Amino acid sequence: MEEGTSEVPRHSDCTDDACQWDHREDCEVRQILDRIGDKWSMLVIALLDNRCMRFTELRKTIDGISQRMLTVTLRQLERDGLVRRTVHPVVPPRVDYELTPLGVTLHATVQSLVTWTETHQTEIAAARARYDALNPA
Repeated sequence: MEEGTSEVPRHSDCTDDACQWDHREDCEVRQILDRIGDKWSMLVIALLDNRCMRFTELRKTIDGISQRMLTVTLRQLERDGLVRRTVHPVVPPRVDYELTPLGVTLHATVQSLVTWTETHQTEIAAARARYDALNPA
């Protein structure tokens, strides 16, 4: 083994709850969590709950996202099987996005995280204020 590196057990080698997944960069679970945990993916998943949206609707609704970043995000979510892209053969072309059945199951989890955040936002703001008062920039 190369100096400065450590051997991380593979998921299949783990026997306790502390090792839920492989922490290496090429770990599939880590890659999926990185994808669905980014701010744009979570917003897209939340917005597509029980409805189809066009690209332009998504872009107008998501404050701060660029056209390129929305395109990349949608392609990644489509590749992961979470979003379905439907191209309608009309002029001008119309493209709709919606959650797949797999994406719907993820939405429930995302919604739980949003609910937790809404419930605890005041506590988090207070903790940030205390931290900032003790650690001026």
